[in-house]
Amino acid sequence: MPLNDPSTLLAFALGAVAGLVATAMASAGALRRRAHRAIEAERRAQAAERLAELGSMTSGLAHEIKNPLSTLTLNAQLLREEVLDAELPEGIRGTVARRVDALARESGRLKDILSDFLQFAGRMKLDPQPQDLRELLQQLSDFFHAQADRCGILLRLDVPGVPVVARVDAGLLKQALLNLAINAVQAMNPEGRSEPGDRRGELLLRLELDSTGQEARLSVIDSGPGIPEDRRGTIFRPYASTKPGGSGLGLATTRRIVEEHGGTISLFNGPDRGTCFTIRLPLGGPTVSPASPSP
Repeated sequence: MPLNDPSTLLAFALGAVAGLVATAMASAGALRRRAHRAIEAERRAQAAERLAELGSMTSGLAHEIKNPLSTLTLNAQLLREEVLDAELPEGIRGTVARRVDALARESGRLKDILSDFLQFAGRMKLDPQPQDLRELLQQLSDFFHAQADRCGILLRLDVPGVPVVARVDAGLLKQALLNLAINAVQAMNPEGRSEPGDRRGELLLRLELDSTGQEARLSVIDSGPGIPEDRRGTIFRPYASTKPGGSGLGLATTRRIVEEHGGTISLFNGPDRGTCFTIRLPLGGPTVSPASPSP
């Protein structure tokens, strides 16, 4: 067909127009997507700013409440002493003393809850230093042994015969492991006490080096009833605790400490019973800034 044929020219023109329209539509679509991403990024930034402001306000409020609570607890203790020394009928004195005890106990519990919250919500400043993790677990075992014995729990330690050195904040990591150990003992013995010779369970603190030599695994293994399936997805969330009197921040704080170290924490139940929490830590230490912002 000749190029100067009207039908050929029309086809070329229509094709060119279609191409221009398609290009324009693609460009418009790309612009819309970029605009949408920009709007979403702005929304996320605003939401993060609001959360940061809310966190700052909440922490400030907790500080303001904690100080009067400390004064209240101290005055309740002083009042109890005065009541016991006062010349009151025995029945009245005993009743007043019990009520003051309840006041001091509950104000002290609220103070502890606020302390846990402030620790969880505040900035966590790590001081990573080379540490033989065998020594760290030994120190934790020595510290926790008396409490385990009191609860009828056999505490055992399983560590390699060679040093496993990692860059960690020893104080914070011991706190994370201690939270796991306390939870394990409470799961095996909810009453918190036992008679001499009454064995309630076993608690194993284990340290392993992975096959690559770049990661340490610290496990806290108990012989308790295990974690119900419906709780495993929420167990590390703040205030997910079902224990009476618990702050609900122990496991959440543990996870945060582990993640600040650049590690991970996982759990699984044994084939029959018991729970194993495993912390995986890079031996080189955290790769983020040691002073990361609060969540």
